[in-house]
Amino acid sequence: MILPGATLGLVGGGQLGRMFTMAARNLDYRVTVLDPDPLSPAAEFASGHLNTAYTHPVSLEEMARTCAAVTTEFENAPAEALIELARRTTVRPSGHAVAVAQDRTVEKAFFASNGFPLGPFAVIQTREDIDAALGLVKLPAVLKTARFGYDGKGQARIATREQLETTLVDWNGALCVLEEFVSLTKEISVILARAEDGKTAIFPIAENQHVNGILDITIAPARISAALAEEAEDIASRIAAKLEYVGVMAVEFFVVAGDKLLVNEIAPRPHNSGHYTIDACRTSQFEQQVRVLCALPLGDTSQHTPAVMLNLMGELWRGAANETAPDWQSVLRHPGAHLHLYGKRQARVGRKMGHVTVCDTELTTALTIAMEIKTELTTK
Repeated sequence: MILPGATLGLVGGGQLGRMFTMAARNLDYRVTVLDPDPLSPAAEFASGHLNTAYTHPVSLEEMARTCAAVTTEFENAPAEALIELARRTTVRPSGHAVAVAQDRTVEKAFFASNGFPLGPFAVIQTREDIDAALGLVKLPAVLKTARFGYDGKGQARIATREQLETTLVDWNGALCVLEEFVSLTKEISVILARAEDGKTAIFPIAENQHVNGILDITIAPARISAALAEEAEDIASRIAAKLEYVGVMAVEFFVVAGDKLLVNEIAPRPHNSGHYTIDACRTSQFEQQVRVLCALPLGDTSQHTPAVMLNLMGELWRGAANETAPDWQSVLRHPGAHLHLYGKRQARVGRKMGHVTVCDTELTTALTIAMEIKTELTTK
C-alpha cells in the first residue's frame, strides 16, 4: 500500500491526467507528469513536470527513481516506456495490457481468441487484401487505422470497393481494420476498476451518443434492462481478468438487435463517458484510479444522483483565433449543472475543451436541462 505523501508518476498530461492529478492532490499525493507539451493541462496541478518526450531516458530514469508508482492517462503512451518503468517501480496498468489497446488488430485478435462478441471485421493493408476482406465484411463499412486513431480520427466511411482502394492509397498503406456497419440500438460503456488481487468495482453503465465519431452526450445510468447491464458488466469483467489488468478501464459496447452486445473497443484508463462520476458517484473514476495505483481499498462506485454529461468542443469558442469563450452563464444559471474546464490555451474544432455534468433527481429532467444548455451554447 502506497500511502498519501508519496509521489506518483503520470505518463501523459491531458485532461484525463489533469483530473487524475486533482484527485491525487486531494489525497495529498505528489504527482510528477511526463509530457512533451509545455502547456500540459495536468502539469498545472502537478508538483513536477518532466517536459520531454515520453521515451526520454533521463526522464524515465527520474520517474523510476522518484515515483512510488506510475500510471498513464492515454492509450498511446509508449508501451515500451511503461515496460521499462516497471523494471524499477510499480506500473498500473501494465505496458503489456496497454499495448493490446494501442493496436486495433491486436485488440480484435484478443477479443476473438477469447470468445468475446464482435461484429464482422477484417484486417487490411493493401489492395491485395481487399478480396479477402470483402469476403468477411459487407459494405458499407468503416475503415480504421490500427494505431493512433481516436475521436473520429483515422477513420473513413466506405461505401464502395473503389472508395476502399482510394482510401488505402491515401493512407499510404497503413495497417487498418475494416468493420462492417451494424444497426445500433444504443452505444454503452462499462467503466471498472480492477485491483491487483482481482477484486473489481464497476460504475453504473453509461449510455453514449456520438457526433462525427466524438462523444457528445453521456446519460447515466444507461436506459437499458437490468439483464443487459449484468451481461455487459460480466463481459467487461472477463476482459479485464483475461488481460490481468490492474487499474481503471473502459469497455465500449454496441447494442444491436434490441439487446445483443458487441464489444467495440477498450480504453486502458479513465474514460470520457465516466466524467459524470465526479459529480454523481460516491467515488469518481479518477479517485478510483489513484486508489488502484496505490493499492488502497476500492471506493464505492454507487451513483447518488442521475446525470447527463455534455462535452464542450472547441467549435463553441469564437473569434478569429477561437479566443472568445462561450457565455458560461448558460451553464451556471442551472443549480444542478457542474462546469469543468480543462485549461487548454487554444480552442480548435473537434478538441475537447471541457464538459458539463447536469445532475437531477430525475434523469429525464437532467437530460432536458443538458439539451437546453447545449442549444444555448451553440446559438449564442
